[in-house]
Amino acid sequence: MKFVDEAFIDISAGDGGNGCASFRHEKYKEFGGPDGGDGGRGGHVFAVADPNLNTLVDYRYSRRHDAKRGQHGMGSDMFGVAGEDITLKMPVGTIISDAETGEALYELLTPGEKLMIAKGGDGGFGNLRFKSSINRAPRQKTPGWPGERKKLKLELKVLADVGLLGMPNAGKSTFIAAVSNARPKIADYPFTTLHPNLGVVRVGPEQSFVVADIPGLIEGASEGAGLGHQFLRHLQRTRLLLHFVDIAPFDDDVDPVAQAKAIVQELKKYDETLYEKPRWLVLNKLDMVPEAERESTVKSFVKRLGWRGPVYGISALTREGCEPLTRAIYTYLHAQRQAELGEVERDPRFDD
Repeated sequence: MKFVDEAFIDISAGDGGNGCASFRHEKYKEFGGPDGGDGGRGGHVFAVADPNLNTLVDYRYSRRHDAKRGQHGMGSDMFGVAGEDITLKMPVGTIISDAETGEALYELLTPGEKLMIAKGGDGGFGNLRFKSSINRAPRQKTPGWPGERKKLKLELKVLADVGLLGMPNAGKSTFIAAVSNARPKIADYPFTTLHPNLGVVRVGPEQSFVVADIPGLIEGASEGAGLGHQFLRHLQRTRLLLHFVDIAPFDDDVDPVAQAKAIVQELKKYDETLYEKPRWLVLNKLDMVPEAERESTVKSFVKRLGWRGPVYGISALTREGCEPLTRAIYTYLHAQRQAELGEVERDPRFDD
């Protein structure tokens, strides 16, 4: 399930420091000669592919990025210090284009890849540079060169990390609206969601993941019934599935356990690999259950379903339990990415 995540930024490399025109003044050295140093170069702007990032959400709130200018040259043959470089962390696969022309300039393809996207200006020359046999006391100096300034478009074709599945009106759209920047259509009738909705969930600075709301499934979806069958294939590319269940349906004749089992069977019929994918159970609409009965209701449901994996009870409407769930999801995804890079062992707490 590919979606385009994009952001626009303005970057400026640092200007070079100005050269210095100075002459040595020391006791007993009446004509010490020129000693003006060069200015330091301006700071560069780099982009680095960070495998721990998978969205561009941070650049939607921080658009301006300026590197420091170089220090000016000084007397006594002292050259200016180079300006400090800045490094912008971006997800692997980010395409960097000119925002005005649309021309693709760079692409970050491998983890850890580092590219200079704006070059700092060179420092100006001090008068020491102009000293010669025929020009013993030069007064020339040059200013620093300006650093590159660019308006860039960042584009990332991302895959959803987390897929939401469940019966119509299980509360998937309400959940994605509560925890992300997505604003799907929400109503009290089935099949409100007619196409996948994508949201970026931000749990902290440079800590985010992508969640996709799949249209509700019904029994027979694997054979083409309902709308969800059109999008089952998209779930194959997610890292984690959240199985949403309405724990308190309005119709007393509806059995949430039977609905949950029906969804599991549809996954198994459609694709055995999809059925084996990591899946967490999310029991939604706990606000509709009396507080004194919630714990027993959840335990009874899990026992009847025969579920052995992670279970989370939430209310997407009141957002109760949503924050612990999103933090657990990020922790799981981060461990998965690190394990793929061979940096840490897979966290056994999240294995089914």
